[in-house]
Amino acid sequence: MNRTLWVGASGMIAQQLNLDTIAHDLANVNTVGFKRGRAEFSELFASYQQAPGAPSADGNSPIGLYVGHGARPAAVRRDFSQGSLQHSGQPFDFAIEGEGFFAMELAGGRLGYTRNSSFQTDGQGRIVDNQGRLLEGDFNVPDDAEVVEVSSDGTISVTVDGVSQVVGQLLLSRFVNPQGLESLGGGLYGQTDASGDAVTATPGQEGLGRIRHGFVEQSNVSVVEEMVNMITAQRAYEMNARAVSVADEMLETLNQVLQ
Repeated sequence: MNRTLWVGASGMIAQQLNLDTIAHDLANVNTVGFKRGRAEFSELFASYQQAPGAPSADGNSPIGLYVGHGARPAAVRRDFSQGSLQHSGQPFDFAIEGEGFFAMELAGGRLGYTRNSSFQTDGQGRIVDNQGRLLEGDFNVPDDAEVVEVSSDGTISVTVDGVSQVVGQLLLSRFVNPQGLESLGGGLYGQTDASGDAVTATPGQEGLGRIRHGFVEQSNVSVVEEMVNMITAQRAYEMNARAVSVADEMLETLNQVLQ
């Protein structure tokens, strides 16, 4: 019975992580560029009481006899599928249509990578996100710019006194294994050995997506799907709790018999 208690407890712990992940996704349903997560689990080791092919009274056992020890969290997989693009009309909103990340300059010289496509300029004409982090690249948008245009290949041009001029070039980055990126919070991801080195190029090259000027990428969280997942996780949690309760009742009955 003690094994049942621990197996049920492991299932409850696993489903709690599942619910935590779902709640985090729902909390960020309106976060620009957010990517949903999915909790994944694996079976805990099994203890064999009789191995397959072991000698038996009448020959060899064709199958084994083993007892599992529950489940454990294995990973939280990030879904980097494209979110829907919403027209904003803002001059410094430029969403990625396809694969790729924007590179942001972080403290200490490290780069963070994001799908957040909402930017603005600071007092020096540099392009920054809503936390003041610099978009990597050589950009200088004049204060008196009348029109800002960003082409699908990332070329940034402005119109000043009726004259158009190029002021910068957007670059995008992609990774061989984006699942290996480290989540830094705030919609940022960091490069790791598991993700591989960033492949950086202009939009539309090296398998990278293209730029949609005046659009933002919405979260790829589906509220309906997450609600269904939440109900499923809740039922799984209840069943594991019920297993713990039944094991406790059986132990209580055994104690009464032995008294």
